[in-house]
Amino acid sequence: MDRMASGFINGLIGVVIFSGSLPATRVAVMQLDPLFLTVARAAIAGLLALCLLFVFRQRRPSRSDIVSLVVVALGVVVGFPLLTALALQHVTSAHSIVFVGLLPLATAIFGVLRGGERPKPAFWIFSSLGSALVAGFALLQGGAASPIGDALMLAAIIVCGLGYAEGARLSRTLGGWQVICWALVLSLPMMIVLSLALMPPTFSGVALPTWLSLAYVSLFSMLIGFIFWYRGLVQGGIAAVGQLQLLQPFFGLALAATLLHEPVSWTMLAVTVAVILCVAGARRFAR
Repeated sequence: MDRMASGFINGLIGVVIFSGSLPATRVAVMQLDPLFLTVARAAIAGLLALCLLFVFRQRRPSRSDIVSLVVVALGVVVGFPLLTALALQHVTSAHSIVFVGLLPLATAIFGVLRGGERPKPAFWIFSSLGSALVAGFALLQGGAASPIGDALMLAAIIVCGLGYAEGARLSRTLGGWQVICWALVLSLPMMIVLSLALMPPTFSGVALPTWLSLAYVSLFSMLIGFIFWYRGLVQGGIAAVGQLQLLQPFFGLALAATLLHEPVSWTMLAVTVAVILCVAGARRFAR
């Protein structure tokens, strides 16, 4: 198997794992405060990451890597989880999932700025078309959507795209799973302190689905998914593999409909199918 094919397989596994993040977060914020959920999931994942680094005796990152690790931590450990948790108090997970269609464009832009990649002009046409379809969907929602929720989701996409691209750039020298582990460990002390400070007085009313959702976003969304995702970005290229994120709304909408019984309109499905079609053209001209 060549490097590009391996990159797409690893990237696709990461996308499938990430697809469950927003539905799981939606379930969790019904009973847990978004701020507590954000720091708790990072603290749990950080402790697991610390164990992995210790067991496999990984070398410490150099001083020149610290700034990049901070960017990764702010983007994918804190920024995206917090902003999406806040957004999901105003919009459904089905609505928010469609915004994920903007992630490939954000990741590609930061891949150019931080990763030094140079996709062909046709790539930007397909990527921009997919993003325009997503933005148009949000505008067409009118009163059914929340301006606050949409603004939070857009901010989440921007910081996540930066975290993806910066992490992929650093993975070339530090290693894919090592990057997310060190980013989690770097933020671990603060996450533990904040988890204790924001912990609710009692968990007696927290149902099992909430605990399962917390476990999913802590173990899979914050750690395992990134192991595959960063490896895929390094092998296949940030811009090329990043277009696989256009498939994430499709998987996410299916989960939102089957697990949460949230309404999925024909408009949502049409937009999702349209942006998925854009991934073929974007992938062809990514390099």
